[in-house]
Amino acid sequence: MNKPRVGIALCGSFCTYDKLFSQLISLADKYELVPVMSESAAVTDTRFGAAGDFVSRLTALCGAEPVHSIAEAEPLGPAEPMEALIIAPCTGNTMAKINHGITDTAVTMAAKAHLRNSKPLVIAFSTNDALSGSAPNIAGLLNRKNVYFVPFGQDDPVKKPFSMASDFSLIGKTLESALTGKQLQPLLAAH
Repeated sequence: MNKPRVGIALCGSFCTYDKLFSQLISLADKYELVPVMSESAAVTDTRFGAAGDFVSRLTALCGAEPVHSIAEAEPLGPAEPMEALIIAPCTGNTMAKINHGITDTAVTMAAKAHLRNSKPLVIAFSTNDALSGSAPNIAGLLNRKNVYFVPFGQDDPVKKPFSMASDFSLIGKTLESALTGKQLQPLLAAH
């Protein structure tokens, strides 16, 4: 029996990768995962790890090399449709681009191509400016058809009062709910 195809697109919030990879293990049992990485996520080494290690880890979990260019991401719409696309971690920058229709990375092209099919786009974000600069883009995407958010909350209100992050442990439940056309609730959760 074929598993439903679900895209998993990674942006550059590298501090969340360990949380994401732990969730991908259970998702890989139920879905055929189509990996996508933004160009910077695919090549940037940080204090959280080497890009090559993240690419290898994602490839092993998904059983395929990640898409990491606009040209490779475009067919993920009508030519190679998926049941859903998860962007995790989704940065404030990527949310702004999707909200304003800017398509200049593999992840934003995958989202644009996927949304043409009227299928669920699941966003698990992590951004230090959710309660300031990114707030209008979060609100804009919350009002879009077929866009679903993994429940989120403030991740460190004392040291980073404007920062918020999705609860990555709820990615699977959010995906299941999105596939039925419903936003998982409660949307705002305490961490």
